[in-house]
Amino acid sequence: MRHPSTTSDDDSDALFGLDALGPGPAGPDTRGRPSFRDSDTARRLLPVREIHAEPAAAASPRGRQIIARFPEARVVEVASHWRIPGLHGNEGNIARWVRVKGETLVLGERKSPRTRPNGRSADWIAPGASNGCAMACAYCYVPRRKGYANPVTVFTNIDRIIGHIGRHIARQGPKTEPNQCDPEAWVYDIGENGDCSVDALICDNTADLVHAFRQWPTAKASFATKFVNPDLLALDPRGRTRVRFSVMPPEDSRLLDVRTSPVAERIAAAADFLDAGYEVHFNLSPVVVRPGWEEAWGELLDRLDDVLPARVKRQAAAEVIMLTHNRELHEVNLGWHPRAEEVLWRPDLQESKVSENGALNVRYAGAAKARAVERLRAMVAARAPWLTVRYAF
Repeated sequence: MRHPSTTSDDDSDALFGLDALGPGPAGPDTRGRPSFRDSDTARRLLPVREIHAEPAAAASPRGRQIIARFPEARVVEVASHWRIPGLHGNEGNIARWVRVKGETLVLGERKSPRTRPNGRSADWIAPGASNGCAMACAYCYVPRRKGYANPVTVFTNIDRIIGHIGRHIARQGPKTEPNQCDPEAWVYDIGENGDCSVDALICDNTADLVHAFRQWPTAKASFATKFVNPDLLALDPRGRTRVRFSVMPPEDSRLLDVRTSPVAERIAAAADFLDAGYEVHFNLSPVVVRPGWEEAWGELLDRLDDVLPARVKRQAAAEVIMLTHNRELHEVNLGWHPRAEEVLWRPDLQESKVSENGALNVRYAGAAKARAVERLRAMVAARAPWLTVRYAF
C-alpha cells in the first residue's frame, strides 16, 4: 500500500473531480417531502442567532446559502475563523457551552487543504468541510484546541476541498492490497473534526462530498455520526460512502452524549441507510470504564443482535475506541457538566500520553486498557459474532 507524504494544493492546480458536483447546489433531494433540515427538531438543535464570517467566506456561494438559511442571524465580520474575540479564549463562555453550540456559526475558508495518512478507521484523513459541532459530547477532543467555545465552523470553499481530494485519489491509483480499512477502495474520512449529519442541517457540503465520491470508483468516503438525519437518505451514495453510527450503552449516552440522537434511534436507522445505498458500520465508542460497564456493553451488543436485520449484519464491521480524555477539557467540563467528569476523569485508572498532534491527554493505563479491550472483543465474539472488529485501541 502506498502512503505518499501529506499533500496540499496551491491555487494554480487544475481542479479534478468537480464534474461530480454538477450545476448548482447538490443538496438533499427530498422528492417532494419537507426537508428534515427545516423541521422543528433541526431548528431546536441550531437556533442560530449569530454568524461570524470571514469576508471571502460570506461572499462565496456556499456562504450566501448559509446566511440566507438563517435570515434572522446577525452577521459579524471576522478576520480569521480561528481567532474571534469574545468567542475563542473567553473563559466566560464555559457557562454558555451548549448555547454557543446552537446559537453561533462560524464561516471560514480552508486555506491549505491537506490529506494525511491514517491506517485505522480510514486510509486517509481528508480535509474536512467543517470543524466543531452543534452537539455537546462531554468527551469530544475537538474543543480542546478552540478555547472555551466550540460551535460549528463551516468551510465554504467546498469546491477547493473536493478538488484536492479528487487529485489525491487520482495519484493513488487503484488499491492493490486489502487492509483493515477496506479490501478494495481507498477510504477517506471526511468528518474527523465534526459530524457530517449535523453539517447537512446547515448547508450542502455533506451532499456535495457524497455526490463527489460516487464518481470515484477507487475511493470511498467515511464519517462517524451520533445524529440521525433523514435528509441523507436521499443523496444516492451508490455504495461509495460509509456511515459509522457511534453507539454506547444508553445510560452512558444520556450522561455523555449531550444533544445527540438516542442510541436506539441510531441503531434503528442502520437498515434505512443501508437500503439508501450507504455502507453501514458501527463505532463502539467511546468505551468508558466505570462500575457495571461490562454488563451495560453486553446488553447493548444483545440489542444490536436482536434488532438489526440480517442484511445489515452481513456487511457490518466495527471500531472499538477506548476513552481518551484531556486535562483542559476536564476543567471546561467541570464548569458546565461536572457529573460527566465523575466517570470520565479517573486518575486511578488513567495515565498521561502525548497524542499525535502534541496534546497532553489521559488514557487508560496500558494493562487496564488491554484487559478492557480483550474483554470487549470477547463479548462481541460471544454476543454479536457477525460483527467484525476492524480494529480496537
